[in-house]
Amino acid sequence: MIRPSDHPAIPAPRIGVLLVNLGTPDAPTPKAVRRYLKEFLSDPRVVEIPRLVWWPILSGIILNTRPKKSAHAYQQVWGADGSPLAAITKAQAEALQDRLGDAVLVRWAMRYGNPAIAAQVQAMKDAGCERILFAPLYPQYSGATTATAIDALGAALAAMRWQPALRTLPPYYDDPAHIEALRADTARQLKALDFAPEVLLLSFHGMPERTLTLGDPYHCQCRKTARLLGEALAEEFPGLRIETTFQSRFGRAKWLEPATDAVLAAEAAKGTRRLAIAAPGFSADCLETREELAIRGREQFVDAGGTHFAALDCLNASDAGMRMLEALVRRELKGWMD
Repeated sequence: MIRPSDHPAIPAPRIGVLLVNLGTPDAPTPKAVRRYLKEFLSDPRVVEIPRLVWWPILSGIILNTRPKKSAHAYQQVWGADGSPLAAITKAQAEALQDRLGDAVLVRWAMRYGNPAIAAQVQAMKDAGCERILFAPLYPQYSGATTATAIDALGAALAAMRWQPALRTLPPYYDDPAHIEALRADTARQLKALDFAPEVLLLSFHGMPERTLTLGDPYHCQCRKTARLLGEALAEEFPGLRIETTFQSRFGRAKWLEPATDAVLAAEAAKGTRRLAIAAPGFSADCLETREELAIRGREQFVDAGGTHFAALDCLNASDAGMRMLEALVRRELKGWMD
């Protein structure tokens, strides 16, 4: 059949991979942070409080007080290429594109902020991607991270007449490729320090304790990641004590424990002088690792009596991290690409 002369151009079919992370404001300013926080904290997956109770608190208190403080924190870590999370996620997408070649189109998006999931999915479809692997870069599953990213994907699809076929990357908290990447990169960074840590804290992002009792597997998956990483490091660092903590408490509700800030102070108070901290629940460095751990965490430890402190980088776009990500993506693309 001959295509009509006025028929719109149709791109050749392609396979796409969309890397997704949490989000970041567009600038380290109170106005941009307020816009970002409003989107983030309005998500019922993130704040599981009845709307009638939460909205007056969010609109009347939090969005009037927190943006200035958070903007200052972002200013401490903002680079020439923007926020660490955006810059690193972009670098991961570019590195993965190089590894996969022209057979796959790799793009990246943020659940909150820009580039938005809906816009990227539409752009990939317009570029010919009839099959897309949606890849939330959260090793451990949580309703407040993985599930809400997939919610946003569903909303994007609901607005499309011609939808692509989809697969989603499952959580990889205990995947051998992930544990090996963490082991290799953590060992590399520990060996590069100018001191030998007595303790390695593995700090995961906190969640309200009620998420555990409601059935969210996040806590258990964090604990398993920590256990497997500890076992993987034991032979090379036999004298290193490894502890698991949870950071970023917010509000008055009871959160997962032990809390990272409390443990940092307690370790120094009981005589630990040399400590390193890593964040194996984050695929890329961000405000919570660069400011909360590396800057405020150091202050908390040193003020309590510690003398040597190091915040290790996340996997980011390191060789170990990209080998892992490539392996996971290639596995999920089996049957779509050779």
